[in-house]
Amino acid sequence: MPTFAAIDIGSNSVRLKIARLKGSRLEPIHEDREVTRLGESVFKAGFLSPEAMAETIKVLRRFHRAAQRLAADVVRVVATSALRDARNSQAFLEWVRSATGWKVEIISGLEEARLIHLGLTSMGRVGASPVLMIDLGGGSCELTISKEGHIRDTVSLPLGAVRLTNEFLRHDPPRKSELKRLRGFVEREVSRVAGRVVAARVKVVVATSGTAAALAAVANHLQKNSGTRPAGSVSRPVMKRIAKLICRLPIEQRRKLEGIGPRRAEIIAAGAQVYEELLELCHLHGFRYSPLGLRDGLLAQMAADSDHGTRSGKQIESERWDSITNAVRHYRVEMGHALQVRESAMQLFKALKPVHRLPPEYAEWLSAAAMLYEVGDYVNRSGRHRHTYYIISNSEILGYTPDQRKIIASIARYLGKSRPVPGTGPLKVLNPGDQQLVRKASLLLRLARALNLGRSRTVQKIRIQISDGAVRLRLLPRKRMGVDLELWAIEKDRGYFREVFGRELSAAEV
Repeated sequence: MPTFAAIDIGSNSVRLKIARLKGSRLEPIHEDREVTRLGESVFKAGFLSPEAMAETIKVLRRFHRAAQRLAADVVRVVATSALRDARNSQAFLEWVRSATGWKVEIISGLEEARLIHLGLTSMGRVGASPVLMIDLGGGSCELTISKEGHIRDTVSLPLGAVRLTNEFLRHDPPRKSELKRLRGFVEREVSRVAGRVVAARVKVVVATSGTAAALAAVANHLQKNSGTRPAGSVSRPVMKRIAKLICRLPIEQRRKLEGIGPRRAEIIAAGAQVYEELLELCHLHGFRYSPLGLRDGLLAQMAADSDHGTRSGKQIESERWDSITNAVRHYRVEMGHALQVRESAMQLFKALKPVHRLPPEYAEWLSAAAMLYEVGDYVNRSGRHRHTYYIISNSEILGYTPDQRKIIASIARYLGKSRPVPGTGPLKVLNPGDQQLVRKASLLLRLARALNLGRSRTVQKIRIQISDGAVRLRLLPRKRMGVDLELWAIEKDRGYFREVFGRELSAAEV
């Protein structure tokens, strides 16, 4: 039974969740959380403070001991808004690696939203009706519209509770002028997306993270004698009442409210204003709190990567495919051709396994590269392969880690005159093992493209034979069509095939 550990380094707190995969289900075995306010100085001055970094490192060391004690097979550590914005984030990443050996991934707001969505859907808590998911953290607020388990729209807004508190609320309790400026800023940001939320006809609103938990606890206390709504639910009128109450109380009295801890009381006023504006401007009836979130998405992702038969594995495959096809359309790639090249690439990958010996996960990365290798044409055909690499490695192609996107980008990069040379160019950022594997995968993509060079589906069928140190491709053309162009393209790569695989390559029409 593999054991996974997920760590979320947020702007307000650091969280750990460890779970074991039993069959196709994840069973939590340990959780931990600590408020460190890592983002507080970032939102004031643009830098992580030494004190906040030291406090966070102390907590991560504790998490590290827990992961070792429980024998976690895989540990994934991600950081969100504070690290995205901090100008000295690299120093913190190196400190974490020195103290724990962990490599921290700084994920984008959209990837954060995708993982939260995965965490909620993988546990089967979301129905078929349109759902709005809200995750309001310390530095940002992620909004995701989901329908039937698929992401339809997502956006990240700079509306984190720590960020807004530092920027607008200087007095205790907040002054009316401060609240007016805060509400004006929140209204401006929410108005950017309110129309999209209204148009989606959202039926259910699910809120995650600490601020939502605190507001739901306060609402439960206020409503416990009325019996009007189930525990964990907050209606729009009650949210309005809570926001007014919280903003009138000084911090010492806010700390006494049920569900609001001593540290949450410092930032809850700003968070309450965001929720009030969201419900009002998006015409939402209310929200219900869910304890699931980013860590659960990370665990589901790790479980899926180890066993693609899991429910979360199927969800991730769907998310990846949706994201890739959206990119194909956005960059005006011909979908039919992309699908044809992908089909040829997958056939070559399967038939030539004894030759290339690539790990199974490279099939997924080769498939993505086959779909996206022409995106660079959107920028300019001159230097299009370099543009392709930049777009794939830097775009929001959801479901892949930054390192995986770089592998996909490298596979798609070398389809022109240049060849991938380990230790040079884009390959320098990959580990040595992947540098060698990318050469093989890229050559398979070159051949897949060659088999479809005429862009008219000239080749009806491909027969692949491996024998006596040679690989033979037999191309069956469609009626009244020739495959001369495809044979010419394959012939050009014969020498390169021999260099990479140590086998002779030949191709002929049958």
